[in-house]
Amino acid sequence: MTEKPPLPSDENTDWLSEGQSQTQLTTSPNEVETDNGDRPAWDSKIQYVLAQVGFSVGLGNVWRFPYLCHQNGGGAFMLLYVFLLLIVGVPLFFMELAAGQSIRQGSIGVWKHISPKLAGIGYSSCMVCFYVALYYNVIIAWSLFYMGNSFQYPLPWEQCPVDVTTNDTVKECASSSPTSYFWFRKALDITNSIEESGEFNSIMTGCLLAAWAIVSLAMIKGIKSSAKVMYFSSVFPYVVLFIFLIRGLMLDGAIEGITYMFYPKLEIWGEVQVWRQAATQVFFALGLGYGSVIAYSSYNPVHNNCHRDALLVSGINLMTSVLASLVVFVVLGFRAKNIALQCVAENLGLLSNMASDGSSQHWWPWFNMTDPSSVSIAEYREWYHHYSSMVGPNVTDCNLEHEMNKGVEGTGLAFIAFTEAMALFLASPFWSTLFFLMLLNLGLSTMFGTMQGILTPLMDNFSLLGRHRTLLTVSSCALGFLIGLLFTQRSGNYFVTMFDDYSATLPLISVVIFETVSVAWVYGADRFLDDVEVMLKWRPPVVYKYLWKYICLLAMASLLAASLLRMIFKAPTYTAWNQSTASEMTLEYPGWALAMIVFLIVVASLPIPIGYIHSMLQNRRARNAHPKEGGSREMHWEMYTKCSSTEQLDSNSHCVPSEEDEAHPRTAFLPLGSEHYRLLPQQEEEDEEDTGV
Repeated sequence: MTEKPPLPSDENTDWLSEGQSQTQLTTSPNEVETDNGDRPAWDSKIQYVLAQVGFSVGLGNVWRFPYLCHQNGGGAFMLLYVFLLLIVGVPLFFMELAAGQSIRQGSIGVWKHISPKLAGIGYSSCMVCFYVALYYNVIIAWSLFYMGNSFQYPLPWEQCPVDVTTNDTVKECASSSPTSYFWFRKALDITNSIEESGEFNSIMTGCLLAAWAIVSLAMIKGIKSSAKVMYFSSVFPYVVLFIFLIRGLMLDGAIEGITYMFYPKLEIWGEVQVWRQAATQVFFALGLGYGSVIAYSSYNPVHNNCHRDALLVSGINLMTSVLASLVVFVVLGFRAKNIALQCVAENLGLLSNMASDGSSQHWWPWFNMTDPSSVSIAEYREWYHHYSSMVGPNVTDCNLEHEMNKGVEGTGLAFIAFTEAMALFLASPFWSTLFFLMLLNLGLSTMFGTMQGILTPLMDNFSLLGRHRTLLTVSSCALGFLIGLLFTQRSGNYFVTMFDDYSATLPLISVVIFETVSVAWVYGADRFLDDVEVMLKWRPPVVYKYLWKYICLLAMASLLAASLLRMIFKAPTYTAWNQSTASEMTLEYPGWALAMIVFLIVVASLPIPIGYIHSMLQNRRARNAHPKEGGSREMHWEMYTKCSSTEQLDSNSHCVPSEEDEAHPRTAFLPLGSEHYRLLPQQEEEDEEDTGV
């Protein structure tokens, strides 16, 4: 049997080089270096890790995870979260890291590389990133406003202001609290509902402009400039969290806060809603589907150990959530105990007034009513439990657990509950400045990753935009500011809530489902692991294959179904501030707002089917235009197959295509040289004569 001729060179096979835009199967290693020679790269591994950690660790770790953990069984929820993180979060995170690093493209280029029909996945990721960037920078603007107001003593939210016309405390503040009044009236100047738009809030508009200016300046040179900012913005929040934890553990009520935080309630594992919330938190905590993880990893060397990176970043993210939970609940425990002790003092004052009137009752407390500081909450509650029916309605219970159960999350935690607690600290302006500077840096590091998820794919796929990186960055930030003016109206907070609750969740879950299908089924999990093996020089555990193909897909599909059913059967609502009653109330969105929610979801999801249809039409036009030429190319290419990355390739070896190879398009993540390919055996022709291409 004669030896097969070598793979033809590029000079003699124009049909093969023309097909490289879709498959990039036979690009030589030298060409890879040339193509990616101008691509930016991280200066060091620590720079890259800080960028990934900075993106994945965001405001949700500080004000969302502690609330979910507390409301859903404490330690039991944390165990459930860790379980879902290991079987869903880490595999999907590793998949995105490996895809971006091997192809060295943004989200559009990665999925387009597998198949042009999948390019819409990347465009959907860009749309969601744009949605998130719009409202996320508003939160940064709020942090700037509060940080600016922290440089004064006393803090402006420590006491209620006085109405100059009546010389009395402002009614709205007296009926709520100084921190609630400052947030809703001074910072937001909020309307009573989303239907009352109101005029623009000039102060917040200025803060939003400053926030976008910071983002633009930090990213104007791409990762070269933003990575330098990351050294501070990613590390500083940890310094602040540890400082707050040490300070918080010295506060009265810290142990009570930790106890309520971690007390396990295992019965919650039987509730579907808790599983949905845990899966959603895993999903958003790692930043899956945004394209930012892919964008950051695309600037890595090809042989970087992305598997270790996936475990490292996921572990740091989990530890940050636990650390933030400790900080939040030692401070909230201190706040709750102060409120409960204040309640005891007020009730003892009422009892003292009753005693001074000369009345004598058998139910008088056995402790000293004239010195409230000597009476513990437990002593007062024991007395109240026995004689509450005799003292009248004015004397109330003082329940520490009740105060802790007033779960607060999001802006309510950061801008109301936490600010109230810090106002009780000694040197409160210092602690307030530190806290809002931490929020600012958490927001910025996530914002850099979100913007990178928009800019990198666009620059990779449109050469004109790639040549004008600075102009694209500045223009994107300017557009973000202009659209973001929607959130600086007096009703802007309601639109922030709308975007946060509905604009990203469903599209992102859909994006990750299609990503997983693309890798595990369209490309093939075994082939993907082959390419990862080439990168890492060792093969990841085979368990990833089954997690990607079955467990992750099932989990994501269940999460999508649960989120859809919840939206359908439970009318979307938002929390509004009523100025006359000085309290929050839950309202349903009006019809036009529901239409806006549907529009946002559809616009973000639409690129996926549009990309598929567009590619199908292009292929059909190409086949109609060159039917013979296309058939010839296909015939020639079918004579070749990719050898296993672990095979010893010699001149006499032939690679036989596996069943999976025959079932999937012949595409490779890693651009391989011609030495990795051999002709398929042509048995019938071999028996008769030599076969040449």
